[in-house]
Amino acid sequence: MRAAALLLALALAAPVAADPGKLYAEHCASCHGADRLGGIGPALLPSNLERLRKPAAAETIARGREATQMPGFGDKLTAAEIGQLVELVYAQVEPEPRWGEAEIRASRTVLHAPGTLPGRPQFEADPLNLFVVVETGDHHVSVLDGDRLERIHRFPSRYALHGGPKFTPDGRYVFFASRDGWITKYDLWNLKTVAEVRAGLNTRNAAVSSDGKFVAVANYLPHSLVILDADLNLVKVLPVADAAGKRTSRVSAVYDAGPRRSFVAALKDVKELWEVSYDPKSPEIPAGVIHDFQYREGAFIPGFLNPRRTILDDYLDDFFFTPDYNEVMGASREAKQGQVVHLDVRRKIATLDVTGMPHLGSGITWMLDGRRVMATPNLREGVVSVFDIKAWKPVGQIRTLGPGFFMRSHESTPYAWVDSMMSPAHKDTLQVIDKRTLKVVVELRPEPGKTLAHVEFTRDGRYALASLWEMDGALIVYDAQTLKEVKRISMRKPVGKYNVYNKVTRSEGTSH
Repeated sequence: MRAAALLLALALAAPVAADPGKLYAEHCASCHGADRLGGIGPALLPSNLERLRKPAAAETIARGREATQMPGFGDKLTAAEIGQLVELVYAQVEPEPRWGEAEIRASRTVLHAPGTLPGRPQFEADPLNLFVVVETGDHHVSVLDGDRLERIHRFPSRYALHGGPKFTPDGRYVFFASRDGWITKYDLWNLKTVAEVRAGLNTRNAAVSSDGKFVAVANYLPHSLVILDADLNLVKVLPVADAAGKRTSRVSAVYDAGPRRSFVAALKDVKELWEVSYDPKSPEIPAGVIHDFQYREGAFIPGFLNPRRTILDDYLDDFFFTPDYNEVMGASREAKQGQVVHLDVRRKIATLDVTGMPHLGSGITWMLDGRRVMATPNLREGVVSVFDIKAWKPVGQIRTLGPGFFMRSHESTPYAWVDSMMSPAHKDTLQVIDKRTLKVVVELRPEPGKTLAHVEFTRDGRYALASLWEMDGALIVYDAQTLKEVKRISMRKPVGKYNVYNKVTRSEGTSH
């Protein structure tokens, strides 16, 4: 922090440079939005920067931010210009941006009312072996037949889709969340968008309940968790603040905990984990001090669609469910240790010995020597960490070529695939790990110098599809047993692909 503080001091002491508004428009607006409300990158407002002090912000502008798409501008901007940008992004936007219940309801549009489209697939393909592929190069989504490995449809999407699309239990509908808050409901059986609503101004991701009745939306701006019904009607807006109501928070992520019939949300700026039940019969939640639970001496609120809080020792930015969904393994960007939180006893029960910056949300599990293990790639170091999820102890550290973002496998294969896309020197290489020996057995480098990432398997696990993450990119299809390339499907910067069956059955080899 001394270097960061010195950088900011020099910036503020330097002569006044160019107009900060013009600097922002030239260097920042394309990612963070012309109004600073977010785009590909997060919103840049004082309420969103509470955990980032000004000296650290100056250093981030100058050097970039590790494990993100944020580049450094130290070679383009003077110290004075960096200082001006820091002051700009910490200044309030006037008028203060608002997006509440009235705005959400007014934004909803319906293209096809419920019950007006055919109730069976309108194509010849297994509807559970479809792939949904997000192409960020020109903001489109492709739908693939996972048996023939061919595209059957392609349609335009909202700008900057973020977070994996989420499916209803029958696989018919998929919901997309865009960075600028739009939630799109798409009918895969009819290949049509049926409804949209803007649930926020800067959104992280969405989750669909295991019964298909609700959609939860995690917002960075405003600081809210929005609950919609399956037709994208607003059900409830939960303002996100600490138990005392003094500090509000962005929502880092929300996921469905199907067996618990609840959504679980991580908070970016408050040391709490929220669980929101969508079971109408869920028990009441005590509010404040309860003198006697048996005789209900104290205040209670309904358990349905209200947060049950777990107070934490540290922030939790990213997390992974254990297979029974009773615990989450989580960490913050800055933490040197992870934490295991039990959702029933609502407290931390173990510490995870991790290095670097584990990407727990991309973790997978499998059985190793009679015990269930979990493995996670790392955004900062070239390592995959493997843990015994009963003892919460490390089983092994698998060295990789460099920091990676995604790890994937399938129940039918002995291999796990990991990328090194955060490494400039090795972003073009996938490494295949033998889950039985925890050894790298193959390195795949089909296009030297081009980014290769994010593997997903067909329903039966026979083929693995990898993203050649370039404007003139492709999905590269590999035989999952022989590890040989089978074919390529042309794509425009395919970020991720998601197999319907693997998602709705909660395969151990993919993220949830």
